[in-house]
Parts: sequence; C-alpha cells; structure tokens
Amino acid sequence: MPFSNLTARRTRGVDLRDVGNGTVSGTALYQVAGFGPLALGGALDVAKGAVGPLLAGRDRPLLAAAAGGAAVAGHNWSVFLGGAGGRGISPAMGTLLATAWPGTVVLAIGLASGRLARHTALASFVADLALVPVLARTRGRAGAATGAAVVVPLLVKRLTGNRPPPSPRRPGWWVSRLLYDRDPE
Repeated sequence: MPFSNLTARRTRGVDLRDVGNGTVSGTALYQVAGFGPLALGGALDVAKGAVGPLLAGRDRPLLAAAAGGAAVAGHNWSVFLGGAGGRGISPAMGTLLATAWPGTVVLAIGLASGRLARHTALASFVADLALVPVLARTRGRAGAATGAAVVVPLLVKRLTGNRPPPSPRRPGWWVSRLLYDRDPE
C-alpha cells in the first residue's frame, strides 16, 4: 500500500507521481501536505516494513530478511501505482527496527545529516553503502543478510527511478541517479 500517496490524495487531492520528480516519498508528501500528513504516512510506511519480519520471527532471520526486502521492493514498485513508488527508506527502517536496529540508526543518520547539509540524496547513498558492513559488524551474518535485502532494492530504485532516463546515451545519467537520486539537468 502506497501510504504516502494515499495520504497526499486524502489531505490535498494530489497524486505524488504528478509533482516534483514523481517520487511517491515522504519528501514529496511533506512538500505538498506538511508535517502532520508526513508523520502519519511515514509511520504507516515504517510499520509496513516491520510487519513481515515480525511475523517471520527472530528464530528465522533469513526469512525475516527476505520479508523485509519484499516490503521495500513492494513499496518501490507498487502494483497499486502501476510499478511506480517511493525510494523505500521508510519500509527499510521498519524492517531494520524489527530485525537489526543499528541499521535504522545508520539510515537515520544519513537522512538527518543530508537534510542538514541540503544533500539528502548523497548522504542517504553513503548510508546505504555503510549499511551492510555496519550490520555485519554489529549483528553478524543475519544482520548483513537483512542489510543486503533492504539495500539492494534501495539502490536499484535509485537507478531505475519512476521514469525512464532522459537519454540512455547521455553519459553519466546513471551516476547522477545513483549519487543524487535525480536525472542530470
């Protein structure tokens, strides 16, 4: 369920795919509806990421990792939005809260430092790169598996976006998407 888009539609009558860069994300929701709707939509998206791993249980860490990765992928390429979606950070944080909380801290630091530096996409990318090593160190193999399960769809979504690249022949479009989460100007 694309909770950010549902919240934007309910509160402002806006489809997030039609504003800004077309991302169904917390940032887009905040821009069109403000903090209150962002808090509601964000909490629901975080919860969405936690449900599968919690149902899998602590005694099945690989199943929990797979359930978390599936939640992130489902958020990123929602069947309710024709394959469009968000960037997956909120459900990834929910998955990590349920299975490997230090990963949530890594992603939160990336978001917060990026917001302060006004380069959220770049700081989030650095946090994505740090996620698996940090979880391997703090939670062992199960943590590394969970980190990989959520970070792969995060990075793939950055590359694929919700729209085709402006010109696949244009050099560096994929670098711009990967590092800055946007198409080159």
